[in-house]
Amino acid sequence: MPPIPGSGLAKGLAVTLRTMTKRTVTAQYPDVQPELPPRSRGVIGLFEENCTVCMLCARECPDWCIYIDSHKETVPAAAPGGRERSRNVLDRFAIDFALCMYCGICIEVCPFDALFWSPEFEYAETDIHELTHERDKLREWMWTVPEPPALDPGAEEPKEIAAARKTAEKLQAAQEAEQAVADQATGQDAGQNAAPDVEQGGQE
Repeated sequence: MPPIPGSGLAKGLAVTLRTMTKRTVTAQYPDVQPELPPRSRGVIGLFEENCTVCMLCARECPDWCIYIDSHKETVPAAAPGGRERSRNVLDRFAIDFALCMYCGICIEVCPFDALFWSPEFEYAETDIHELTHERDKLREWMWTVPEPPALDPGAEEPKEIAAARKTAEKLQAAQEAEQAVADQATGQDAGQNAAPDVEQGGQE
C-alpha cells in the first residue's frame, strides 16, 4: 500500500507539537555555564611561592610538557658568623596543554603543594603554539581553584595545621610574657619616681 501523501510531514509536526510544551534539556552554552564537579580537571594552577624548583613534576610528567628554567642565588647568612647558602630561583614555569593528558601526576608528586587543579576549561586557542601557557597565566588560574572540602567531624587534624597552630600559640605566649615583664618594669619605675615626691612633701 503506497504511503499517504503528506503523512511524513504530519508525523514530523506531531513530534514538534509534543515537544513544544516540554522543558528543554539543552544547555545553552556559553550563555549558561555548566555546573562542574568540585574535582574537575580543567587546567593546572601554579602557586609560585611554594615552588622550590625541585624539578620533580617535570621529571615525572609522562608527556614531558612541563618546562622549567631557574638560576641560583646566594643567600647571606642568617646570623653573624653563619655560612652563606644558595637557593634556586624560578625563571620560567610553562605547561604545554597541547601535550598534557591531564593525568594529574605532577600535582600528586609535588612535595610543596605548588600545583593545583582548576575547573577552568575555557582556554581554547586558534593556534596550537599558543596552548603553551607561562607562569603568569598559571598564576592567574590559581584564583579559580576551589577551596578544599571541609574535614569530616571525626577526622584527625592535619599535621601541618597542628604544627602551625602550636607555633602560633608558643609565639603568642612568648609575646604575652614579654609584655608582662615590660609592664612590671614600668610599674616599678613609676613607684621609684613617686617615692621622692612623697619624701619632699613630708619635709615641707
